[in-house]
Amino acid sequence: MKQGLPRRERQKLYHRNQILDTALELFSKHGYHNVSMHKIAEEAEFSIGTLYNFFRDKEDLYRALVLNLAQEFEDILSKVLEGPGDEAARIMAYIEAKGHLFMNNIPMLRIYFSETRGGSFDIKAGLDIEVRAMYEKFLRRVAVVFKDGIDRGMFKPLLDPYYMAVILESVTNAFLFLWFEDPTRHPYEENVRNVTELFFKNITNHEG
Repeated sequence: MKQGLPRRERQKLYHRNQILDTALELFSKHGYHNVSMHKIAEEAEFSIGTLYNFFRDKEDLYRALVLNLAQEFEDILSKVLEGPGDEAARIMAYIEAKGHLFMNNIPMLRIYFSETRGGSFDIKAGLDIEVRAMYEKFLRRVAVVFKDGIDRGMFKPLLDPYYMAVILESVTNAFLFLWFEDPTRHPYEENVRNVTELFFKNITNHEG
């Protein structure tokens, strides 16, 4: 919780997060369409009026959950991309960090992909304008790392760096969705090496 906020604002933020946590738990257990705002209020021990003070309706509450998750992904993965090491090391760290984020957010991701229908084939399916903008901005951050690697001679200039970022997203998403559907058969952590080798095999300039 943000300590710099006035006490009243901190309390409001705390209550909002309580509502979101309760909604996430209920959506995970019963499905989005089987949970009402009244049920969320009851489980969170707030009046229904309090819920509507924070969220216009259930769709608005769900959108807040998605935005929170998207912001968490962007914040953590951006720090990884700006971390230590050369461009290849940062991309590999990004692949691992992305896997950990998926594994740590299974309940919300299950809800999201069940609601977007087809999200397993297009990570942007069902995203509203704000989240799409966040995703596009992040793709361009990944592209900057590839551009820097090309400029330093580490990566071959085979494609526009933006499209290299898109390909990386497609490859990692494919492995992550396999893991998501069957973690035992497709353990992501064990496949990280396969992901990186598959991706870097053709783009690394071994003479650089």
